Amino acid sequence: MYFLPEKLDDYVVAHSQDEPELLQQLTRETYQKILQPIMLSEPYQGRVLSMISKLIRPKTILELGTFTGYATLCLAEGIQSEGEIHTIDVNEELVDFQRKYFDKSEFGHQIHQHLGSAIDIISTLNKTFDLVFIDADKPNYVNYFHLIIEKLNPGGIILSDNVLWHGKVIEPINDKDMSTKSLLEFNTLLKNDNRIETVLLPIRDGLTISRKK
Repeated sequence: MYFLPEKLDDYVVAHSQDEPELLQQLTRETYQKILQPIMLSEPYQGRVLSMISKLIRPKTILELGTFTGYATLCLAEGIQSEGEIHTIDVNEELVDFQRKYFDKSEFGHQIHQHLGSAIDIISTLNKTFDLVFIDADKPNYVNYFHLIIEKLNPGGIILSDNVLWHGKVIEPINDKDMSTKSLLEFNTLLKNDNRIETVLLPIRDGLTISRKK
């Protein structure tokens, strides 16, 4: 979803950092071989994720929702040399695809893949995190928050994707639309939870930055 006029958005993209070649390759192969390639982070948002990670310089990153690994590699650009990323996804068919591109990058040895439900896996990770990226199934966003908030280091950042959900958050609610209902609850939770401070950015489909106090 785009909130700026097309020409202005094109100007914004043209005057932002270029997409690295490896990520261009990943995007092409995702569109050639993988179902629902629209789930892929696109270049401008990828550069935003990269910049945020570089500003934070995290030692530990948790990602919920790997897909083909585009955002994983963007976040890895800011990680400390001794740091690590733990990324979780339920799709077994994507594991080898992800690993191929992870190993093509300079960060392959720092990226740890976890296959299965994030609800089940998060509690098994005996770690705390400096940066968490939530981009998985929307009905569980609230559950994910409650699971990760105690694992987030003071000053740590939660990035939450798709929080505007194609504009559905300001439209009449369909009782059967569990994703929109969950995102409305999630957005309110982030605004009101006194353990964090939050700003919602109208970047693509909505990106929230929450900082633990």
